[in-house]
Amino acid sequence: MENPTTSLPATGNEAIAKAIPGLQLRSIGPAFMGGRIADIAVHPSQPTTWYIAVGSGGLWKTVNAGVTWQPVFEKQPSYSLGCVTLDPSNPEIVWVGTGENVSGRHVAWGDGVYRSRDGGRTWQQMGLSTSEHIGKILVDPRDGNVVYVAAEGSLWVSGGERGVYKTTDGGASWTAVLTINDDTGITDICFDPANPDTVYAAAYQRRRHVWAFMGGGPSSGLYKTTDGGATWRRLSEGLPKGDMGKIGLAVSPANPNLV
Repeated sequence: MENPTTSLPATGNEAIAKAIPGLQLRSIGPAFMGGRIADIAVHPSQPTTWYIAVGSGGLWKTVNAGVTWQPVFEKQPSYSLGCVTLDPSNPEIVWVGTGENVSGRHVAWGDGVYRSRDGGRTWQQMGLSTSEHIGKILVDPRDGNVVYVAAEGSLWVSGGERGVYKTTDGGASWTAVLTINDDTGITDICFDPANPDTVYAAAYQRRRHVWAFMGGGPSSGLYKTTDGGATWRRLSEGLPKGDMGKIGLAVSPANPNLV
């Protein structure tokens, strides 16, 4: 009597090749998103040079319109970025704000603002280390030493550095020119293109707990200064009544009255 034929299991690469078509892939976390582009800055006189701030991957630079990319922030303590800005008067000066400008459970925090004077080759930490999340950085086109920072503040706890901060000495010192309360920071700011002393700021009240997220509140809203941050007034005409959430800002270059 002959022995019955036994089918032996495939081994090695053959087994893997047979198994792959039947696999049902699924995400196992920790979050349902990848790199997340947070901000983009383009060199004003070299249009093929771009900087990309990544929510979970540092700062990347291309000098050939995206054909190749180089990471230029990987030696710094924070890998999470919220914004990138070039100095209009000297685009080799690059400012980045660390800590992604979103409110998900996955979000990583940062340690303030950084500046490079050589197109991203070297960096210096310039303060606001307890802000944790930076929404926007503006550099005055008339004077690169004048910089405004929209500090959103910590997501998980109250307090810390949150509000609009201004420096007139290139980041050596900072002054909080607009603060609201311990749970409300600034998520966006923009200049009036015709007058950089006029600045608009979007306040965002938020707080995340393990069991819940408060993504808005009565302290959220729009603010405006016409004297470089010395005084501010809250804008209300034409805006929704009641609690507001996260607000984005833009001012028309052709008509600065259009916000």
